[in-house]
Amino acid sequence: MDPVKECLRDFTKEARELYLNEEVPYLNEPLSPLQFYRDWIGPNKPCIIRNAFNDWPALSKWNPAYLREKVGTKIISVAVTPNGYADAVNGNRFVMPEERQMSFSYLLDIIEGKVKRGCGVFYVQKQCSNLTEEIPELTGDVLTHIPWMSEALGKLPDAVNFWLGEESAITSMHKDPYENLYCVISGQKEFILLPPTDRPFIPYELYQQATYREKQDGTFEIVDEDGSAKVPWIPVDPLNPDYERYPSYKLAKPLYCTVKAGEMLYLPSLWFHHVRQSHGCIAVNFWYDMEYDIKYNYFQLVESLTKAVGTL
Repeated sequence: MDPVKECLRDFTKEARELYLNEEVPYLNEPLSPLQFYRDWIGPNKPCIIRNAFNDWPALSKWNPAYLREKVGTKIISVAVTPNGYADAVNGNRFVMPEERQMSFSYLLDIIEGKVKRGCGVFYVQKQCSNLTEEIPELTGDVLTHIPWMSEALGKLPDAVNFWLGEESAITSMHKDPYENLYCVISGQKEFILLPPTDRPFIPYELYQQATYREKQDGTFEIVDEDGSAKVPWIPVDPLNPDYERYPSYKLAKPLYCTVKAGEMLYLPSLWFHHVRQSHGCIAVNFWYDMEYDIKYNYFQLVESLTKAVGTL
């Protein structure tokens, strides 16, 4: 075996043996800012925190009747796709969703099956702090930052995002440069997580950018984004991996966890993740910009070596 490939395999093996957990652990309550930084942010390890936002009115208030009354007439951005996969690989394209503007009440009608519509899958997933920017009326039912996390990191979140969608809406495998606190208000989220040290086993390919567009007959077409740069994205589907095409993914060791209503997932920066949800699940997450420190340098080194020798 190539000595660099052998070193990368040893690197990921040692990471699992020395500090990574075999499953995502639970904390029964938030820790002090210093302890949370020391035990979780610094080591870059995920955990699920219970009793972290018991006092949020959203936990008891955010039902369809309340949301209709509070923000029913608000126009929001909704991602629509034919198959539930937004920002994902489809054939030889990286395809983004069709973004539609609609009232919050109409979206709820779709999710509750009260209106007849086409074959699309609907998901509020705009990000870019859509909670504070599009529906600030709901911010009084949650917090706009997590005090102990803001103190631990010495900053406020870059974005506070609202998520609501159908069961078929799926987030493809990717990573983010954020320390992420993901709070489930109702329903549940299913996460597949892979640590940054598994990067040598995770394939990337370059794809032409495109967007879904619904046609008059209710079907969808894929429209290329002319002149756009190609996007590097992960082609493997962790729900049904093609090991013949991507044999190195067999060496990856994903963690699986379910985040239920009232629970908060700490998803560290640069962890790869894939997300599913129960129908009508509502969540709010907080994106804190990561520190570009030694951990980032380590990841960039592994990234560069992996690109040089290819996946393992």
